[in-house]
Amino acid sequence: MNDGYVLTALRGAFSAAIVFASAVATAPMSYADEGFRAFLQSVRTDAEQAGVSRATFDAAIAGLEPGYKLPDLILPGKPKVDNQGQAEFTKTAADYMSKPYMEKLANQGRAFFKQHEAALKRIEKATGVDPYILVAIWGRETAYGSYKLPHDAIRVLATLAYKGRRSDMFRQEFIAALKMLEVGVPRSDMKSSWAGAVGLTQFMPTEYFKHAADGDGDGKADIWRSIPDALASAARQLQGKGWVRGESWGYEVIAGPKTNCSLEGPPDARPISEWVKLGYAPAKKKAFSDAELSQVAYLMMPAGAYGPAFLAPENFKVIRLYNTSDLYALFVGHLADRIRGGGDFASDWKAFEQPKTRTVHDLQERLKGLGYPMDKIDGKIGSNTRKQIGLYQKANGLKVDCWPSDAVLAHANTEAGR
Repeated sequence: MNDGYVLTALRGAFSAAIVFASAVATAPMSYADEGFRAFLQSVRTDAEQAGVSRATFDAAIAGLEPGYKLPDLILPGKPKVDNQGQAEFTKTAADYMSKPYMEKLANQGRAFFKQHEAALKRIEKATGVDPYILVAIWGRETAYGSYKLPHDAIRVLATLAYKGRRSDMFRQEFIAALKMLEVGVPRSDMKSSWAGAVGLTQFMPTEYFKHAADGDGDGKADIWRSIPDALASAARQLQGKGWVRGESWGYEVIAGPKTNCSLEGPPDARPISEWVKLGYAPAKKKAFSDAELSQVAYLMMPAGAYGPAFLAPENFKVIRLYNTSDLYALFVGHLADRIRGGGDFASDWKAFEQPKTRTVHDLQERLKGLGYPMDKIDGKIGSNTRKQIGLYQKANGLKVDCWPSDAVLAHANTEAGR
């Protein structure tokens, strides 16, 4: 898997009256560590019920200290909203989709595809998952094997279960990681991302037990050393999340003059034939096929009015379940197309400013107070945030660009104060 549970990234710290992050992180014991140890003992019963022996549990937590410098922690003295370290939410779409980087990964991806073509074709036949998507995920997650996961998964997951924003979810992942040790996975293999994902294609521990697969026919599912196994496991995961055999990840489109970005998002999904009636046309070919016209898709504009527009069918949503970010799913889909032989987007990314996380958070909060539905107040620019900004701009006679800015926030603050 990946940092598929990307949440709000925080610098770890612990503070009473002043911040003393380094002291907490380096001190052998403190009252914070006592709380951590008490938490670990509270997990013991659940772990044993999941099949983790006392010996495995004790060995795993021996000398374990929390990692307070990880992102996604709720700690005193630190900002509640901070997306630091999450490129999907801190970079502009143009920077995230850097053309030179894309070209480099595409060249590497074509060589990788040729090297592993036999395994990829077997996996495609078994699962229906586009092999170019698998190679793109491999390139994005591992830079084709050059990126090495830096963290200890047990420490990461224990810390996130203890002080994370989604502690209940990470508690289950922590227990699943302990169960991986119980079934024989060496602790040395449990290197992870900051969110606890392990293996070549970054699997969360619960996903490992659901989808780990043998891709090379040796009777084992080794997601750490076997590239075919890692690719087959990723394909099984995508298949399990609803991958539709034979369909595209998405389509770049050109919008007609009578529509705008306020139509973005899954709630406005409709058959592509209806998008055509609204004035949307494929950007890279003359027309959609009959099969494509029948697909249900939603409008996705990751830079609002400042970049390309896409129709996102079911397979886009499946990639997004692998990592919950529009930009991540777009990166993977576009890289897959480039590896297949395609070129750049038809439309350019325009120059625009990436807003501060606090600006996005406050605008979400203000719009919600004005009656615009916000499922999350998290400072992240998702499709619903862009949509609601567009609807607000449209209702108030502003330029409709569906993009958060200090100017839109100031206008909303004025409206709220009336």
